Amino acid sequence: MKNPRYFNLLVPILSVIFGLIVGGLIMLAGGYNPFSAYAALFQGAIGSSYNIGETIRQFTPLILTGLAVAFAFRTGLFNIGVEGQFIVGWFASVYIGLTIDAPMFIHLPLAILAAAVAGALWGFIPGLLKARLRVHEVIVTIMMNYIALHVTNEIIRAYLKASSGERTEEISSTASLAAPFFRQLTDHSRVHYGILVALLAAFVMWFILRKTTLGYELRSVGFNPNASQYAGMSVSRNIILSMTISGAFGGLAGAMAGLGTYQYMTINTAGFIGLGFTGIAVALLGANTAVGTILAAILFGGLKVGASNMQFQAGVPPEVIKIVMAMIIFFVGASYLIRWLLNRFRKGEN
Repeated sequence: MKNPRYFNLLVPILSVIFGLIVGGLIMLAGGYNPFSAYAALFQGAIGSSYNIGETIRQFTPLILTGLAVAFAFRTGLFNIGVEGQFIVGWFASVYIGLTIDAPMFIHLPLAILAAAVAGALWGFIPGLLKARLRVHEVIVTIMMNYIALHVTNEIIRAYLKASSGERTEEISSTASLAAPFFRQLTDHSRVHYGILVALLAAFVMWFILRKTTLGYELRSVGFNPNASQYAGMSVSRNIILSMTISGAFGGLAGAMAGLGTYQYMTINTAGFIGLGFTGIAVALLGANTAVGTILAAILFGGLKVGASNMQFQAGVPPEVIKIVMAMIIFFVGASYLIRWLLNRFRKGEN
């Protein structure tokens, strides 16, 4: 493929198409009508103002977890600990939302900032170990996911647990991202102002990587650390910075749950969220770019919201959507196969 940009655009598009085709074949094998199923999926994702609001709510944290993974990828690192950064960000935002008494213009930004700082700290630790001791970031970040889960569980049980169940009390309204105007427009869905935070974060990632000296250094170190060091760049410093910024995006995603969707935190959060790991798929499909991550998050958010309607209207198990999502990522990973098909097609034209 002579034009790499053309190829980078075609790979995710064809990956989605192939994933939907394979999903349809699986539905046929199971005795389901794929056309009815996909129609129900589409209806469930954007078929009403309520569904649109729920889809926006669903893909908002996915943008941020995708950005967290994508930022690390762009700088040569694999942050598989976004789940843990998501959890500590969720906890930090809820903690500030519960314990601080301040007007909204102070309280809400402080809670969002606390989530970003908590996630950044959770990314800083594996970055430091990678830079100083050459400990692989995948191992450390995986372990820190469990540390984040169990430490926050214990703190909630010991100090913040509500009398009504395995969760905290609800945060103060002055720390809430609730959007009454948006909710009215979307028939009282759970959409919130977090979408504005997510879009701003995507712009920040693009600006850092493409328009700043820091971003140039980060990308250079990710591409070739030895050449970057020879050119006078600090490889260790840039590794730490990359993981710290990546963790901040993951922490912000947690704030979307703590201040937006739920406005409290539940013990064993990771058992029903998993958005940190979904962020890996979002980043892969989005080719680790800011705009691509937004588009991929919209797709995965729509698939998740529409899956329940697909089950209700067409009787197709929601697990089929997970297969479709897995196949999309499979084809992204097997981009060499798509490259081969595109090259064969071009040769056939000639």
